[in-house]
Amino acid sequence: MTITSDLPEAGTVRLVDHLAAELARAGVTHVFGVGGANIEDFYDAVHRGGAVRGVVAKHEFSAVTMADGYARTTRRLGVVAATSGGGAMNLVPGLAEAYASQVPVLALVGQPPTGQEGHGAFQDSSGKGGSFDAGEVFTPISRFCARVEDADSFMELLPRALAAAQTDPRGPAVLLLPKDVQQARIRLPGRGPAPTPAGPAPTPGLPTSAPTVPTARLDGAALAEASNILRGADRVLVIAGEEVAAADARAELAELARSLGAWVAVTPDAKDVFDNHDPRFAGVAGVMGHANVEDCLRRADVCLLVGTRLPLLARGGLERALAATDVVSLGHARPFVPGTALGGDLRDALRAVTEALPARPHDCPQHSGPLPTLMPGPVSPPTRARTVPYTEAIAAVGAVLPQDAHVFVDAGNAGASAIHLLPAPRHGRFVVALGMGGMGYTFGAGIGAALATGRRTYVLAGDGAFFMHGMEVHTAVEYAAPVTFVIFNNNAHAMCAMREEFLQGGSRTDDLFGRTDIAAGVAAAFPSLDVTGAENAAQLRNALLRSNTGGGPAFVALDCDPQEIPPFLPFQPFAEATGSNENADSKESSDERRVVRVG
Repeated sequence: MTITSDLPEAGTVRLVDHLAAELARAGVTHVFGVGGANIEDFYDAVHRGGAVRGVVAKHEFSAVTMADGYARTTRRLGVVAATSGGGAMNLVPGLAEAYASQVPVLALVGQPPTGQEGHGAFQDSSGKGGSFDAGEVFTPISRFCARVEDADSFMELLPRALAAAQTDPRGPAVLLLPKDVQQARIRLPGRGPAPTPAGPAPTPGLPTSAPTVPTARLDGAALAEASNILRGADRVLVIAGEEVAAADARAELAELARSLGAWVAVTPDAKDVFDNHDPRFAGVAGVMGHANVEDCLRRADVCLLVGTRLPLLARGGLERALAATDVVSLGHARPFVPGTALGGDLRDALRAVTEALPARPHDCPQHSGPLPTLMPGPVSPPTRARTVPYTEAIAAVGAVLPQDAHVFVDAGNAGASAIHLLPAPRHGRFVVALGMGGMGYTFGAGIGAALATGRRTYVLAGDGAFFMHGMEVHTAVEYAAPVTFVIFNNNAHAMCAMREEFLQGGSRTDDLFGRTDIAAGVAAAFPSLDVTGAENAAQLRNALLRSNTGGGPAFVALDCDPQEIPPFLPFQPFAEATGSNENADSKESSDERRVVRVG
């Protein structure tokens, strides 16, 4: 490679043109971001190249979540590009989510020209001349972070960044790109042309949708120990996690469950890794889950963790039963609970354990299945005349949800209700971002998934999440993304308000707000958008049916009551104390279940 002057020279290209072509060769079809002076050359290269589509978001956080949603639904690398200064810093919470949830994202972050670093450059974050160092900001939330000092180093750093993002433990890779380096002209050895623009990617990914990375061989002793424990068990509860989706190991999980005659539960962020209608399905584990999972765990000889470390939200309420049960785990990282661990590639581990078991698939023992927890009504009289209970609203969504749709569930009371009540579509993703649990994640993520796959994508969020990042509806309208936004408006940060009520004596009302008509506001802002203010479950259902037949975005808002208690285990003892919980199937008192602390 030869670095030339700024004047165009035959046989040379801009570094950013090479970057855009390399992304296309890596299978990237979309780049998400917000422009600015120190990233504009890259966006120009994307536009001129034509093989990758640039998508302009309203905020850099949502641009990261678009790349995140793209990656989770395609199993391809998600790419986000932002300028320096505030634009760069706005990437931090989204990259933190991708880091915690191990989602492969490449962040291209523009920087001022190298000659201006340390000399008062606008938005300088080089660490020179009294400026802070952006590398020190991004390093803790990335698998790889590097400042590109010149074109020669870029040619070495780009492959390293791509590999780091897509190798376990996966996550963000960050390249800090000064403007003059982006503009540098380079001469490349003979290369074939970049691919033509790609169409929507499948879900889950085809074998070519994820990089081919050498996998470590399974540990023979650990495989033998895990297999022996499982062979000796009469009753097994499997708890499966998000790594099953990331590894595209659903078929291997189902086969192992058949061989074991096991019940199968899922973590809150992995509802789609096992068919929710299968007779083996026990429900969701943890604080937003089903009592049947704990019942199956108490009856089990072995608890087999597959693709999950079983963090607090997934094990809350199960600690006593886990302590009394042998635990075996399959996955690249050891779990947070003690047990026998088999690391390495998850698909390889599932296949190896299945092959080590007797070839006699059988049914699982009888169980009650994922029966919903019966929660009381609002803890005080309804604050408005026309509110739709979560159970009715979620049932309306479930009745019309296409089985190849994607579902993105945001944080809060509405999210807890959806995780508990809504079956995952059989052939789409059901995504809950629990790495950081940030409100507003779904708006960008749903758009990224919809644009990447072309599938109808549902975003289920509360009004709190909407007011944080809901203006990405504008992006959905601009790009005709097939996203259905469903906003459960209780005019509150209701989960916070309930914590204040239950845990702090209810002495303040900071998180209860005046009424807003979100549907009317969105309809006024976006005249071309199909907007419905649903006053009951039937109107919600009809609006969703209409959205399913359309090609672009749709928006539905409905009023819910901020006093309605969601199926969230930390609130259950307080709900029982109201005397209105008539769940006759409960086998334990609230004293036995204890208050589960989350936060």
